[in-house]
Amino acid sequence: QVQVVESGGGLVQAGGSLRLSCAASIRTSMGWFRQPPGKEREFVAAILWSGGSTYYADSVKGRFTISRDNANKNTVYLQMNSLKPEDTAVYYCAASTRGLGLEVDSESRYDSWGQGTQVTVSS
Repeated sequence: QVQVVESGGGLVQAGGSLRLSCAASIRTSMGWFRQPPGKEREFVAAILWSGGSTYYADSVKGRFTISRDNANKNTVYLQMNSLKPEDTAVYYCAASTRGLGLEVDSESRYDSWGQGTQVTVSS
């Protein structure tokens, strides 16, 4: 089982920025999901292990960036800019060893999940 550990959550004012980190035990395709209060978990962004293609939910395009650490390819970041109160959620990092194909936003394609980190954006 791939080990996945997130870090970097916190409290920030609207318009601010945060960077989340995710360390996996192997280099593989990774994704970020989030679960707002009282809502279901939703896809945020993904990056493929081969080629580094990235994918985003429409709600975060142009504001969030997913990337890999240049020195340690097992580490993935989610840079979140221009944060809004509606970005408040528990953010989860997930690893996929099955291959994502065209289903980068499907939870079922990810087989290892982190414990989650809270992001709170105040208005």
